[in-house]
Amino acid sequence: MQREKVYIYGKHAVAEAVEHATHVVKKVFLSPVFDDEKIKNLLEKKKITIATLKGSDMVGNDAVHQGIVAIIDTEALLVPFETFIQTLNIAKKPALVLLGELQDPHNVGAIIRSAAAMGLSAVLIPEHRTAPITGAVVKTSAGMAFRIPLVTIGNVNQTIRLLKEKGFWTYGLAGKGAQSLIDESFSEPSLFIVGNEGKGIREKTEELCDVLLRIPVHPRTESLNAAASAAIVFYEWSRGHQGALK
Repeated sequence: MQREKVYIYGKHAVAEAVEHATHVVKKVFLSPVFDDEKIKNLLEKKKITIATLKGSDMVGNDAVHQGIVAIIDTEALLVPFETFIQTLNIAKKPALVLLGELQDPHNVGAIIRSAAAMGLSAVLIPEHRTAPITGAVVKTSAGMAFRIPLVTIGNVNQTIRLLKEKGFWTYGLAGKGAQSLIDESFSEPSLFIVGNEGKGIREKTEELCDVLLRIPVHPRTESLNAAASAAIVFYEWSRGHQGALK
């Protein structure tokens, strides 16, 4: 089966990919007038294949590509769970986030960006029922998809059980959760589960959660979206784990 190739574009996104995940970059297309010498030198240093960009057919006329487009292999970006867990230092009480059937690529990208910014150790992405890593996800992540491990997992509930056996405390983000975010100390390794934009966390998965965590909001606001909720929870976790930000 042929591995899918995804286009990313713009100076920042392409430079992040080349610098931090060289192995996923298959080819970079530059317009004839592209004059960013820093990026040109980076491409040469990393021995990236370069071709001439002709028009905007690859990414569409509406894309602001800044004269640079890259083909990346997103499957090469994903780390198998079995490989990742062997390298994780659980003694440092890390935090992970598991995407539970998120469908909006912009939510996925935003959560990746927040997880990287707040010092989480990885984003766990199920093989099924979750938006795949696309150009839109990478762009929304502001290049952070190349800086934090993106870990592919099979059975969600089996993965949760394994992490619980290793000492992880499992938090389901739920608007009607019994535990308020401001009352949680996150004293153990933490696994945050973000559910589907509309349906939330699946019932069987929710049953595995040690805590259903809610974010206190003003009465005029019914709820926050998945990406905003995740960012707030990650920030609160990071306040008690200052070493994660170094």
